Amino acid sequence: MSTFKELGLGQAILKALNDLGYEQPTPIQKKSIPQVLASTDDIKAFAQTGTGKTAAFSLPIIEKVDVSNKNTQAIILSPTRELAIQIGKNIQEFSKYIKDLHVVTVYGGASIEDQIRGLKKGAQIVVGTPGRTVDLINRKKLKLENIQWVVLDEADEMLNMGFKEDLDQVLYVTPEDKQTLLFSATFPREVDAIAKNYMHNPVEIDAGKRNSGTDSVSHEYYLVSERNRYPALKRIADINPDIYGIVFCRTRRETKDVAEKLIADGYNADSLHGDLSQAQRDIVMQKFRAKHLQILVATDVAARGLDVDSLTHVINYKLPDQIESYTHRSGRTGRAHNKGISIAIITNKEKRILSPIEKKIGKKFVHKQVPNGEEICGKQLFKLIDNIKTVEVNDTQIETYLDSIYAQLEGIDREELIRKFVSIEFNQFLSYYEGAQDLNGDDSKERRRSGDENFTRFYINLGKMDKLNPARLIGFINENLNKKNAEIGQIEILKNFSFFEIDKKFGDEVLKSFSNTEFEGRAVIVEVTTKPKGRSRGRKSGGFGGGRRSGSSGGSRNSGGKRRSASHSGGGHRGQSGGRRSRRR
Repeated sequence: MSTFKELGLGQAILKALNDLGYEQPTPIQKKSIPQVLASTDDIKAFAQTGTGKTAAFSLPIIEKVDVSNKNTQAIILSPTRELAIQIGKNIQEFSKYIKDLHVVTVYGGASIEDQIRGLKKGAQIVVGTPGRTVDLINRKKLKLENIQWVVLDEADEMLNMGFKEDLDQVLYVTPEDKQTLLFSATFPREVDAIAKNYMHNPVEIDAGKRNSGTDSVSHEYYLVSERNRYPALKRIADINPDIYGIVFCRTRRETKDVAEKLIADGYNADSLHGDLSQAQRDIVMQKFRAKHLQILVATDVAARGLDVDSLTHVINYKLPDQIESYTHRSGRTGRAHNKGISIAIITNKEKRILSPIEKKIGKKFVHKQVPNGEEICGKQLFKLIDNIKTVEVNDTQIETYLDSIYAQLEGIDREELIRKFVSIEFNQFLSYYEGAQDLNGDDSKERRRSGDENFTRFYINLGKMDKLNPARLIGFINENLNKKNAEIGQIEILKNFSFFEIDKKFGDEVLKSFSNTEFEGRAVIVEVTTKPKGRSRGRKSGGFGGGRRSGSSGGSRNSGGKRRSASHSGGGHRGQSGGRRSRRR
């Protein structure tokens, strides 16, 4: 078995790794570190989330950087500020015994002046988000003419988030003879295009099956009606009293709604989403990392950079639009030799989404039954017993009260005493789940005729043939609507057309803002959609969405003079809480 010393790292780095408790290199580290140390060839590396990518690219760069030269020699780009901060912190820890090596992390939401002062002092390694990096380049405060290494970490996520133009600009201003290291958990065509355009005969490194799930993660799904989605989430949490996980939602509104319900129902939970300030985000993430929270409810973007190795569960409250996003979500559990569970809560109409995910991850989802009240009560009872057995007794503090306690309990035998103490905590579960209904299955009568009541659904005459993807569509919507606070819901990109949902408050403004607009020279048509009558089947589209369109409201006419008919079923309404209770976690 290889050691970090055998990979060619120097004594200063080895000492730092020993302090951090690093014992054996991971597969991606075994392959990447010697390659970067021995060669200047570009690298295109696949490594799943949580496999040690940061050390894989940063350790050899730290080893080779010239500390006597204060010019910036390495630029590391990551999709979010949280991940950038984490990478910068890791590099500082790895290089703490290397004198005169300086790293500066640049990202939005923090003082750019402070970051500029850090760059002026000299930083051999700069870690940054694409947007802030481009801003500093344009201000001529970040100079990349002496760059020897460019690292694109989580390249697929940067492209999903619409950073392609920023990446192009950064790569364009770096020297031709630099070494480019591209790390990605998945390799969609856009990532391959970046590699083709900016890399020269890259060495390909795979530390696992490409676009697949890790062997340490099992995948489960629970089939429920839309109105039972939230009650099912609560039962999943109750049947796993030691849960330490992330619940992923699709929108900020849904994230806040689910988190508020969990908190009101007595769960140890909080939320992480785009509406929080950086200070608020830092507080929530610190609490979660310290395990002061059991459940974090988050959007995909907000959770990027949350580096936690011991998550027991990832719960998809709703599945994401992109298969790659599911891979990222599920990869957050099952790390550091731990087992993890990735759960999807779905309705009957969403079941078709599982098949393409299974093909990508190379694993099957296991259908699980939503636990009933009896099962939950049994699990919670024995968890309570375990807590009693393992609780630490402070003899010094309690000794003063023991005589009075014994006097109060006199006449109660052992069996009755045990029943009473157990019942103090357990009665609330018994009363809450008494007569609890079966949540399994999908009652078609409960389905709503339209999507989420807070959103309006639109048809747009652009699709994959127009090189449209969710990130480009979101950018196009924001550019034309000019409403930064408009909530965007479900997006479905089909071959020749697409659907998107937007906060119903902006429905009329959407129609106005897209009239007489063009997308790369093509006239754009946007119309409100309605649900088709009858039982028309959805048309296959190669994506998650698809569907036959019939009937229309609003919008303009197509070039042939006929009105575009557009209709598609949206996401379901928000689940109702199956009752409220207050309990300690």
